[in-house]
Amino acid sequence: MKVIADPRHALARGLSGIRAEFAVPEGFPPDVIAAAEAAAQRVPADHVDRSARPFVTLDPASSTDLDQAFAIEASGGDLLLHYAIADVAWFVSDGDAIDVEAWRRGETLYLPDGKAGLYPPILSENAASLLPSGPRPAVVFTVRVDPAGAVRLDGVERAIIRSRAKLAYDSVTADQLPPGFDDLARRIQAAEAARGAVRVDPPEQEVVMLPDGGFDLAFRPRLASEDANAALSLATNMAVAALLQANGTGLFRVMAEPDERAVAKLRLAAEALGISWPAEMTLEQLERRLDSAEPAQARLMLAIRRAGPGAAYAPFRAGIIPWHAAMAATYAHATAPLRRLADRYVVQAALDVANGRPPSATVEQAFAKLPAVMARSGTLSGRIERAVVDLAEAVLLSGEIGATFPAVATEADDKGAKVQLCALPVVARVTGTGIEPGARLDLRLAAVDVPGRTVRFERAG
Repeated sequence: MKVIADPRHALARGLSGIRAEFAVPEGFPPDVIAAAEAAAQRVPADHVDRSARPFVTLDPASSTDLDQAFAIEASGGDLLLHYAIADVAWFVSDGDAIDVEAWRRGETLYLPDGKAGLYPPILSENAASLLPSGPRPAVVFTVRVDPAGAVRLDGVERAIIRSRAKLAYDSVTADQLPPGFDDLARRIQAAEAARGAVRVDPPEQEVVMLPDGGFDLAFRPRLASEDANAALSLATNMAVAALLQANGTGLFRVMAEPDERAVAKLRLAAEALGISWPAEMTLEQLERRLDSAEPAQARLMLAIRRAGPGAAYAPFRAGIIPWHAAMAATYAHATAPLRRLADRYVVQAALDVANGRPPSATVEQAFAKLPAVMARSGTLSGRIERAVVDLAEAVLLSGEIGATFPAVATEADDKGAKVQLCALPVVARVTGTGIEPGARLDLRLAAVDVPGRTVRFERAG
């Protein structure tokens, strides 16, 4: 969860309450720390030396848990993406204290004032992280990308790599990136468009303090470097998914299309935000036109992200093609093992299958158990995200009691309606009868409870 940034710490008190309410872990138990300290001393023994290959990383400037590094080379008309993934399985043994704690957590939890990591920092932000401070063990996926953006795995190996630079989204320059970086990203993005994929990546919101002492929620548009970097990860995850599906194993990320009811609500949200959406235009076509640099469109992107049915994990099932609607492809999560438990096992399976070995019984058993574990951690992450958004909205509106806001009802029941404010990225409820979806309302902000993360609107007049 990285939807809210809080550089001025306006949310500090409320975030402390969220951490307590959702039992967000603080640190790690002593036995896990001790095991991690011992694991960090492990000397790689099953890795080939690829330290001469010019890998770099590209992440937010403040990130230290670096899952991925990449190098690119030409191969005729194709491009070879050497995508190095942190070799978490080298440091974590099945059933040890680190592993047991990771299964309890499932994933890293993010809040604006920090995170609760999946693994102790001595691993996730040091020994296992692909920092440029020295050689690191990794699993390197060599992904062949043809001129049309089609991908396939040429090989997977355990390797020692050395990152040349820790590059940041907001400061990277073209000369710091490998030749072919932009071309490779364009190929992947063109292939997405050709198969009808639409990835909606809403921009991050930031709590901004105003000169009068009030607050605003401003959008930080996504940078081109973020989208290009995401294309590299997408290419690797798709190639891994194809390999595993073809070999009758794996764990896949699946997601259905938004249903008609969800699309109808989104049309009303677009109306509230003043965005033209002709009746003959599909949601997919609209999504392709949205620009995160435009605040109203960024708000609709948030609404779209929240309106979908949500993604889930599914193990391989014979005769069933796992499908991710937003990707319009079979897709797996393999590229963030420092932050997601499932990725560690997908990486292990791909390493085995690509080298002619069946996945271990431990990995296959994990694939059967992981959907429930990741659903639990994903639900917790989602609840924390919603709580942070509610807190930010309460802080934003705390100085506006009595003010009137235009809104549009996006859904209604016998107790009231859910509304989208027209001028703010806020979705709220208002009580009352006789409200129909699509109705335009003027709402008066009656009360704000910042500690309770609630706002109460009444129909004006």
